[in-house]
Amino acid sequence: MHDFIMAEDSELWDVICDGSFVPMKTIDEPAVTVPKTRKEYNDVDRKAIEKNFRAKKILVYSIGPEEYNRISACQSAKEIWEALQTAHEGTTKVKQSNIDMLTT
Repeated sequence: MHDFIMAEDSELWDVICDGSFVPMKTIDEPAVTVPKTRKEYNDVDRKAIEKNFRAKKILVYSIGPEEYNRISACQSAKEIWEALQTAHEGTTKVKQSNIDMLTT
């Protein structure tokens, strides 16, 4: 699946690995960075946000119906990817336990 996504758009793979883009703005006095409201999004913001939707669509269309229940509550492509990794590879703790068991 990784090669398919990389061929589609390497930026989508970044969204899957790093998380979705959240448009931010700075408010003065004191200077604080906060998320923009949807009404404040510009074209650049919308295009960046659209990448998360495209990445999610690729992941959802790439799985079968039995996998859908695992990821149906996920909000981002990154969450979907992490849920699928955990389901199929286990958590880091489980993987380390398996490695320890195999080496003994």
